[in-house]
Amino acid sequence: AGRTRGRRGMMEADAGNNPTPLPIWQGMLRGLILAVLAAGSCQGNSVERKIYIPLNKTAPCVRLLNATHQIGCQSSISGDTGVIHVVEKEEDLNWVLADGPHPPYMILLDGNLFNRRVMQQLKGTSRVSGLAVAIAKPSPPQGFSPGLKCPNDGFGVYSKDYGPQFAHCNKTVWNPVGSGLSYEDFDFPIFLLEDANETQVIKQCYQDHNVPRDGSGPEYPLCAMQLFSHMHAVTSTVTCMRRSSLQSTFSINPEVVCDPLLDYNVWSTLQPINSSGKVDPNKEVIIVATRIDSHSFFWNIAPGAESAVSSFVTHLAAAEALHKASDSHLLPRNIMFTFFQGETFDYIGSSRMVYDMEKDKFPLRLNNIHSFVELNQVALRKDSVLWMHTDPISRLNESVGGEVRNLLDILSNSSLGTNVTLQEVGFSQPLPPSSFQRFLRVQHIPGVVLTDHSSAFQNRYYQSMYDTPENIRMQYPEGLSPEETLEYVTDTAKSLAEVATVVARALYRLAGGANNTSAIQADPKTVSRMLYGFLIKMNNSWFQSIIKPDIKGILGDVPQHYVAVSSPVNTTYLVQYVLANLTGTVVNLTKEECLNPEKTPDSEKEMYEYAWVQGSLDPNSTSRVPYCVQSTVRLSKALSPAFELRQWGSTEYSTWTESRWKEIRARIFLVASKELEIITLVVGIAILVISLLATYFINAKADILFNIPRDPGAVAY
Repeated sequence: AGRTRGRRGMMEADAGNNPTPLPIWQGMLRGLILAVLAAGSCQGNSVERKIYIPLNKTAPCVRLLNATHQIGCQSSISGDTGVIHVVEKEEDLNWVLADGPHPPYMILLDGNLFNRRVMQQLKGTSRVSGLAVAIAKPSPPQGFSPGLKCPNDGFGVYSKDYGPQFAHCNKTVWNPVGSGLSYEDFDFPIFLLEDANETQVIKQCYQDHNVPRDGSGPEYPLCAMQLFSHMHAVTSTVTCMRRSSLQSTFSINPEVVCDPLLDYNVWSTLQPINSSGKVDPNKEVIIVATRIDSHSFFWNIAPGAESAVSSFVTHLAAAEALHKASDSHLLPRNIMFTFFQGETFDYIGSSRMVYDMEKDKFPLRLNNIHSFVELNQVALRKDSVLWMHTDPISRLNESVGGEVRNLLDILSNSSLGTNVTLQEVGFSQPLPPSSFQRFLRVQHIPGVVLTDHSSAFQNRYYQSMYDTPENIRMQYPEGLSPEETLEYVTDTAKSLAEVATVVARALYRLAGGANNTSAIQADPKTVSRMLYGFLIKMNNSWFQSIIKPDIKGILGDVPQHYVAVSSPVNTTYLVQYVLANLTGTVVNLTKEECLNPEKTPDSEKEMYEYAWVQGSLDPNSTSRVPYCVQSTVRLSKALSPAFELRQWGSTEYSTWTESRWKEIRARIFLVASKELEIITLVVGIAILVISLLATYFINAKADILFNIPRDPGAVAY
């Protein structure tokens, strides 16, 4: 007995230092839990991978907003799910809209059926939970444009106060195939399937599980799709910007729900000007302009071959040809090469530059502008004809009319001896949608817009995913390597180089040049490289050699030209460095001197920009040979003045914003019947209840069930 009391006393004495031993069953349970967690940490997503097949090559339709509306698409906050049904002809819609017994349906839609008529049928029913669109190959022969029939209506120069007979495209419908789908609001998610292999996986899943058998519905399990694209902003820019502003004012961790579409304009001058000062009021400047952005129904899918790339590549080639002219630095008038961003969305870039000129926030003033030449869509010329559009209202002014006539004559004469024929559009027709219209809103300026169409667009894929290299007839021989494709001069490149030659010669004459212009010639090889880089593959050896090392990450594979909300976007950077490469000068500066030109004597930092670029690969090694480029290329903000002025409901300036979102993803999986899901739930609950009761019983009787045997050495007398 004494030994027993002594042992118990030692155990009590050690209790403050050693934990009480666990019952055997609790130790086993803890070990089991640790084993499960260890297995889960090693194979955390294995169950999910077995259930779901992610779709990685997709592009969503997202929500955009302006002063009065919201457009685009979104899913519910937890994503939308539906049984997949493949629709390859309009008759297949009957199953989705009426006959199918398993709504809601997630439709895999053939690209040829993605049109306004079909979408209006799907928009008004609760039997559709979402849409996945397969790209049509080849492109729809009838054309496809989700843009408006009258692009940028209300934000150009024509209104009830200026040329009312031309307002709202009353005289000319510029985009007759425009369906306006991009400007509709859909309350279900719509995704583009970019990868044909993923499209085939979905179709195979549908064939295996969802195809109706003998006129009756398929049996479970069924193949389903889930799309996540919940948008944070609602109603309009006014609403979302107000909410974001309140959050920023009163919240420690503000939640911004939308962002203005913004980027930078790219500009340079033939002769250097002081970027921090003001151009002499008596100095005349000719503006050459084009847009560098495009758009389509789906986010960041904007190839823009005809609507943007053809014109700004021609513009870049003309700039290079002019800079090579021996007396370009002596011309009486300067020339400014301007590349506007955000023009698709109610002229963001041009309206901002005009605003800055009016407010003396730009080196040029409006009064410095001698004339305006704009390159619009120029790749789809019929019979080599390039059309010259002018504003019939401003030409009623005798002085402006005379200068416009001179401008047209110079352009026409510059085409002599080339394969380009310039023709003037009738005096009674207005300007097509163009950046020039934003300048005319504030001042009568002599100007011309060059296009490949006399009235309606030749481009049947305006603002669509089908405005691709094939649309402008870019063709390459089979079997070429990427490097050979980069250097191959296509017929399209030759054609655009001819247009660039005509423009460069005309600009030389407009600027007061008196020498023979036959030596001014755009380089088709340069045009070929630019078309390849801006339309087929950005990550090529030429682009790699002309950009800064710290931004080489912008060189993705497939080029897109959407303005977006983070800036500068890839297109802006590349236009900037291509222009610097084509018009700049290689200077003998070290890396330190190039990166800090203000520390270098005679660098003329206010007159020039300096860039330390990667250079080409050394033929004898894997390293590059970098160098310093001096140019007049600069960036200026392309943010609508409406956001500077906090006039979010403006009708004068663009008010487009893009909603924020948390996640964008898509996946497919097999779904069981509702009955089986309910049975599974009930059985699970029953097992849980039984487990809890068993646990309670075992815990209550633990001292009996798991009694610790006595120490055989402890004997009581």
